[in-house]
Amino acid sequence: MSLVVSSPARGVVTVTLDVPERRNALSADLVGALSEALGDLGGDPAVRAVLLAHTGPAFCSGADLKAPPAPHDFVRLLRQVVELPKPVIARVDGHVRAGGIGLLGACDMAVAGPGASFALTEVHIGVAPAVISLTLLPRVDPAAASRYCLTGERFEGPEAARIGLVTAYASDVDATLGPLLDGVRRAAPGALAETKKLLTARVLDAFDDQSDAVVALSARLFGSAEAREGMAAFLERRERPWVL
Repeated sequence: MSLVVSSPARGVVTVTLDVPERRNALSADLVGALSEALGDLGGDPAVRAVLLAHTGPAFCSGADLKAPPAPHDFVRLLRQVVELPKPVIARVDGHVRAGGIGLLGACDMAVAGPGASFALTEVHIGVAPAVISLTLLPRVDPAAASRYCLTGERFEGPEAARIGLVTAYASDVDATLGPLLDGVRRAAPGALAETKKLLTARVLDAFDDQSDAVVALSARLFGSAEAREGMAAFLERRERPWVL
């Protein structure tokens, strides 16, 4: 099973990415399972919020290069998170890479712990953060986006909080999540849904305007000779030929 969905705990359902042997990489199967789960939870009146968690040392390592989702399916999942009429809150205490950062950016709030690290590594394997730009760029400081998208550098939880990728960094993730979850539990469900619509309107405008273009760009780059060589080098644990 790639996903574990808990029963509601005072209105909060925990959805856990549970493919630790693949570093919770976004395979076609995992994207499909997460989309199906969110579809069920979005219409459940017993659910006030979704807590997105993970097993193992990685929150999400990005696209599964052996069984990747179709770009349009990944766009559909990101939009589903943004449009869900319940807050989605990420609990991150592991590594987040590439497409995993796009999933994180689609969430309404996120708390990162001391085990979290982040990197936008697309340029290192010959592609670009095309699809994830839809959720990343509205959230992150522009100067930081330029730095980390162009260099692929790794950064840690405190920096992720500073640039706006996560809501907070905390040594005790669950203690920091407590007030966030209590706050949404005290909120009227209808008011919560309408407030989320206000907060995500501009992001959804970007989906409307740019989804087709970023899907086409992603497909073109992943099919390029440069990307084929970059992904082969990554899977074979060897250096890419363009590294100086």
